[in-house]
Amino acid sequence: MTLPLLPIGTSVVTRHEVDGRPVGSVATIVRVPNDPQQAYHVRFLDGSEARLPRPALSLRRHEKNRLPDVERDFTPFIQYRCVAGSRAFGLDTDASDTDLRGFYLPPARDDWSLGGVPEQLEFGEEVYWEARKFVLLALKANPNILEVLHSPQVITAMPIALELLDIRAAFLSRLVYQTYAGYVAGQFKRIEADLRQHGQVRWKHAMHLLRLLMSGTQLLRTGEMLVNVGPHRDRLLAIKRGELTWEQVETWQLDLHREFEQAYADTPLPERPDYDAAEAWLLRARRAALEW
Repeated sequence: MTLPLLPIGTSVVTRHEVDGRPVGSVATIVRVPNDPQQAYHVRFLDGSEARLPRPALSLRRHEKNRLPDVERDFTPFIQYRCVAGSRAFGLDTDASDTDLRGFYLPPARDDWSLGGVPEQLEFGEEVYWEARKFVLLALKANPNILEVLHSPQVITAMPIALELLDIRAAFLSRLVYQTYAGYVAGQFKRIEADLRQHGQVRWKHAMHLLRLLMSGTQLLRTGEMLVNVGPHRDRLLAIKRGELTWEQVETWQLDLHREFEQAYADTPLPERPDYDAAEAWLLRARRAALEW
C-alpha cells in the first residue's frame, strides 16, 4: 500500500524508542522525502532532529483521539489529474519538474469514519485535494485550483471530473480580483524586504507573480482563464535568470497592475461564484462515492 507523503509541519508521534526517547514522543516533520520509501526529517520538542521512516511514525491527531492509525491508499480514487506548474504555463525548461495536480473522491465509508480522510494527498511532485476541499478553494478563487481546473494538459478525467469541468465557469467571479491582488501585493512586499535586508531577489518567484497578474487580467477582462503565457515566455524566463534589473521588473509589475485594475473595473464576471452549481456537483459526487 502506498501512503501519501505527510506535509511539512505535520505533528507525529514515534512508534518505537528513538535515541533514548520513549514510544509516543511528539515531533514535527521538517523535511519531506521525494520518495515515500525514504526517511522523514523530524524535530522533537527539545529541538533535536532525527531521520525516521514512515512506518516509525503515527499521526498525532489519531493518537490524541485514541483512534487507530487508519491511513490507507486513496490513489485509486483520484478522479482528475493534470499537468500544472511551469509545463502548463509554457515556462518549462529542460530542468523543469513535471508537477501533477488534481482531486480525489474518497469512499463515503472513509469520509464518514472516525479517522476521516486527508484534505490532500502528496507524492513528491504530485498533489491531489479531497473533492470538498478542492471545490471550496475554487469558490474562493484560489489561483492554483483555478489553474488546475483550466489546465491545457489533462491526463486523467473520470466521469465525475468531466462533470466538474463542464461547470468550471461557475467558480469564476469578481473574487478573482481580491484573491489575486492580495497575494501579489503581499508577495512583492516580501521580495522587496528580502532585497533591502539581504540584497537578494527571488527571481523565479517574481516571474510567477507577474505571470499571475497576466492570468488574472485575462480572466477579469474576458471571463476566460489564461494558463499558458507562451507569448511572454522569453521575457519572463529572462526575469527568472536574473537578466532584468529589479527596476525593470517593478516597472513591468506596475504596468500589469494598472491593466489588472482596469480589467476589474470592466469585468463581465459576476459578483460571486455559483454556489448552487458547485454544491449540486458535490452532492452528486458524494452519492457516487456511496457505491465505492
